[in-house]
Amino acid sequence: MEEIAARRAAEALLAEHQANTRFKTLGPPGGPATIADAYDIQDRYVALLQGKLGNPVGYKVGLTSATMQTFCGIDHPIGGVVLASRVHRSGASVRRADYGRLGLEFEIAVRIKSDVPVNGKPLTADALAPHIDGVCAAIELVDDRRADYSNLDVRSVVSDNSWNAGIVLTDFLTQWPDLAPALGRASKDGAVFGEGHGRDILGHPFNSAAWLATQLASRGAGLKAGDVVMTGSVMKTVFPEEAANYRFDLEGIGTVEVQVR
Repeated sequence: MEEIAARRAAEALLAEHQANTRFKTLGPPGGPATIADAYDIQDRYVALLQGKLGNPVGYKVGLTSATMQTFCGIDHPIGGVVLASRVHRSGASVRRADYGRLGLEFEIAVRIKSDVPVNGKPLTADALAPHIDGVCAAIELVDDRRADYSNLDVRSVVSDNSWNAGIVLTDFLTQWPDLAPALGRASKDGAVFGEGHGRDILGHPFNSAAWLATQLASRGAGLKAGDVVMTGSVMKTVFPEEAANYRFDLEGIGTVEVQVR
């Protein structure tokens, strides 16, 4: 996508967020015609956010489960960038009023140990595994700005940094059990309302991280040591409507909580 067009689309996105307007499709003229165009806009949008929110510290991968793909009507994963000031520790408190519409996604995060080579070839989970040195339970904060899911345009979602609005992490484990069968349960004020397994994330969370590495490589970028990767939700997004404590218990790995006000 031409630089000027991508920059203008990114500036329009920033203005929409500042005005707290409802999410809408970035149609022509000036909108993304392809997924590559959408990532071009995302790059410029993230660059605009960096002055206020800090440098990139990792990524999110979305739509990695059949449940989430069905929910959004999109049949492939998407990626976004996580910025430094949007990283929260377990127990953090967030305000619904600070988002167009706050959503919570219950995930497995991984931490990258060493730079992943960029060689233009699709990366497999087995090839990526030696570059991972930590795993933890995590909650992603998303802001869909009251999107209409009956007519969702994936290119516009990607342009909008795939809706990432933050992440909540617990401590990383440096040794972990098999992630595919790991059961995760989400609860609200102690009452369980949903669950899923590690295998619900593209068969294994490392498959999600490998997809991201391949996607980044297609744009000449790569995962770096210290990056955190949110691998995708094991269940459908939850949109809090009242103050409550949300918790995600991941079997054999840990527990992460966020207080919504």
